[in-house]
Amino acid sequence: MARTALVTGGNRGIGLEICRQLGSAGHIVILAARDAALGEEASASLSSEGLDVTAVTLDVLDHASIRRCAAELTDRGVEVDVLVNNAGVFVGGTLLSGPDPMPDSLGVNLLGTLETSRAFVPAMIERGWGRVVNVSSAWGSFAEGLEGAPAYAVTKAALNALTVHLAREAGPAVLVNAMCPGWVNTRMGVDSAPWDPSGLMPDTPPSAGADTALFLATLPDDGPTGGFFREREPLAW
Repeated sequence: MARTALVTGGNRGIGLEICRQLGSAGHIVILAARDAALGEEASASLSSEGLDVTAVTLDVLDHASIRRCAAELTDRGVEVDVLVNNAGVFVGGTLLSGPDPMPDSLGVNLLGTLETSRAFVPAMIERGWGRVVNVSSAWGSFAEGLEGAPAYAVTKAALNALTVHLAREAGPAVLVNAMCPGWVNTRMGVDSAPWDPSGLMPDTPPSAGADTALFLATLPDDGPTGGFFREREPLAW
């Protein structure tokens, strides 16, 4: 049976590659994007590769947009089996001076994931099956020093904590995990380059970053939940 996967921020970068890999694995893919035109363009590109991909408009900063998207899918008889909370922002700057980097960081990286999960996970619990993948970062790991831009590190650490609690509430049939895609050559990856002491640009392709999402989206029923992974292996919190 083909599963249906919804990927937020699916029109570019790692999100687009996650859509491609899920589609190639036989999933029906709902590509969610804030910009409807960009979402349709990305969806058409993947459809031209023979994948079953449909675009929807969903802005994780706009909770009404999330609810509207969920209602529209329900009206169409679409049941979301796999939710990939990929949408994220990297806001530089410091915490004590300059423009406040936290509102957008919290809104997208944490609260957007929470609201999207609230919109789709309860139905998974009712149906007795589901997978949730939260795209986080090792920069949100205490074990790895909470490196990088402070607002990004803090909100990704909060996302990791949210993952643990969502897994507890979702129960054993809905597996909820977080992942670190690594430092990937996307627009966000290049934007974050000044935070790397080496000053080098990332050379890991999006396909490598998306692989762990595919792994977590297709876990067997006895797979892990409430974990944090990189390259398909557990990562220290």
